[in-house]
Amino acid sequence: MSLGALGIALPLASVAWTPQASAFEIFGIKLFEDQSDKDADAVIADPQPYTVDVSVTQIGSAEGVVRNASALVADAGEPASGAAGLLAKARGDYRRILAALYNEGYYGGSISIRVGGVEASSLAPDVNLPDPVAVAIVVTPGPLFKFNRVQVVNQAPLTNDPGDFVEPPSSEGFGSGEIARSSVVLKAEQLALEAWRQQGYAKAEIANREVVADHASSTVDVTITVNPGAKAAFGDIVVSGTENMDADFVRWQTGISPGQEYDPDDLKLAQKRLDRLEVFSAARMQAADAIGSDGLLPYNLIVQELPGRRFGVGATYSTIDGLGIEGFHLWRNLFGHAERLRLDAKIASIAFPIDTEEFDYQFGGTFTKPGVFTPDTDLIAAISAERTLYPTYTETSINGRLGLNHTLTDQISFEGGVEYERSRFDDVFGTRDFSLAGLYGGITYDGRDDAVDPTGGIFASANVEPFYEFNYGNPAARLTLEGRTYFGFGEDNQFVLAARLKAGALVGPSLSEIPPDKLFFAGGGGSVRGYGFKSIGVDDGNGNVTGGRYLLEGSLEARAKVTKDIGVVGFIDGGYVAADRFPGLEDLRLGAGIGVRYYTGLGPLRADIAIPLNKRAGDPDYAIYVGIGQSF
Repeated sequence: MSLGALGIALPLASVAWTPQASAFEIFGIKLFEDQSDKDADAVIADPQPYTVDVSVTQIGSAEGVVRNASALVADAGEPASGAAGLLAKARGDYRRILAALYNEGYYGGSISIRVGGVEASSLAPDVNLPDPVAVAIVVTPGPLFKFNRVQVVNQAPLTNDPGDFVEPPSSEGFGSGEIARSSVVLKAEQLALEAWRQQGYAKAEIANREVVADHASSTVDVTITVNPGAKAAFGDIVVSGTENMDADFVRWQTGISPGQEYDPDDLKLAQKRLDRLEVFSAARMQAADAIGSDGLLPYNLIVQELPGRRFGVGATYSTIDGLGIEGFHLWRNLFGHAERLRLDAKIASIAFPIDTEEFDYQFGGTFTKPGVFTPDTDLIAAISAERTLYPTYTETSINGRLGLNHTLTDQISFEGGVEYERSRFDDVFGTRDFSLAGLYGGITYDGRDDAVDPTGGIFASANVEPFYEFNYGNPAARLTLEGRTYFGFGEDNQFVLAARLKAGALVGPSLSEIPPDKLFFAGGGGSVRGYGFKSIGVDDGNGNVTGGRYLLEGSLEARAKVTKDIGVVGFIDGGYVAADRFPGLEDLRLGAGIGVRYYTGLGPLRADIAIPLNKRAGDPDYAIYVGIGQSF
């Protein structure tokens, strides 16, 4: 069969089936089509059990390739839907295995699939088969082909702009002497197109692909011809699908202006900006079919809005701190510009017997106005009130913040603003009232591969809070630094080593004139497990614990998935809190333990049990923590 009209001159592998009864896809082109595979699941028949044996006539990795491609092998534990269903799987396996061999560079192989000793391609769908029936897959991969001559016609010129640089096709193995994998050809095409598009040629396309296999030399020649088309700039963006959103604001939030040179990176950034608004269930930028005579490429931005309201509930539990129940109510798109108002409430320290005077209460609201000054800048106003009984002090306070959050890149963000707080504290220094105003600022780098269950990457943050306390007339400043890193290894990152280090320092007056919530404490589920929340501090010499000026704490955690859904962890945490000097080794508090994880689509459910390794009087013998997400 000549396939020259499709730009392919590859001889088909020798297979024992009738081509017109099947389909397979190679180089993105479907060569034959058959509906029997699609309709197999709809066939109502008696279950047809089967056994399957795979034989590959060459030593090496080809057997694993065949097994991974075969639906008969993958579904061997379940009976097929009658004889018709089994034969449909077999016919599908011809093309699946052939495509897999092509992807590994085997272009001269043969495939035989025998059902009950007879080639599957020659059996009628209503054949009577034994119960169970034996299926034998015999594959001869043939010689391994390598690229001989490879060429990209009309390759994009080199650029000095690092933002437009695209790796050459040779970086993916598209070169003379490399294994002639079909996926490498497809990847080479993608890179060739991306190189033009990065330089403003939005409609670049593959004009022709010529792939010729020489069986005598076991080589493949490939010529890819690119048609870059015309250079383009962004045209008008027409927004459709808005109901409550202001279409002009949505258009502005993309950050794309008419006349701006086309860049696919700008489209990706626009998509991320739209997603950050949290008001769309779907948002898609669709280019016009052609570039206009003016060189502009118009876009249609199609959106689908989320419901205007959302609420949620959650809970945490530890044997030391008790049960915590929290909930929120979120209003989206209050005034048509994706404004959000979120109200939060929490009741914690619920223990038995029930004593409401021992409960912790927290209430708050946060208003977010996206797109202030730039599409990447949000205005955030927040107010909160709480009454919390910590192991070392009781706090009753109200706090307000007004500031800006700016997203610089996918990994880097900034925040900064002003805050005011009025509070009353009861601790070893007695009952004290504070009134303070200050600034806050921070930078965060988040290079993790997943925020909920990371298996690789680094997270780092730095925050500074200078403030002035009016009741005692004291200036002060608080600095915190934190870093986390993750190392995944094994198949699908089955094992993960995670580490965390946090440090803090406070400059200001004596401890008795600083609000305890500005001092440093350690202990609890996100700090040093095995100890009560904020129970690790500075001993005043009389057995009383206060906060400190300096903090140093860290964690090491080993995580392993036992099954797809279940994981186990082992961990050790440590923390120092100091007043005016770096603490000695005797002041280090250590906790260690084990835990289990149940992995869900929303993140892992966590249960940890920890013991304090150098407990003091009043410390618990153990602590159990339950929550959602990894501990850090």
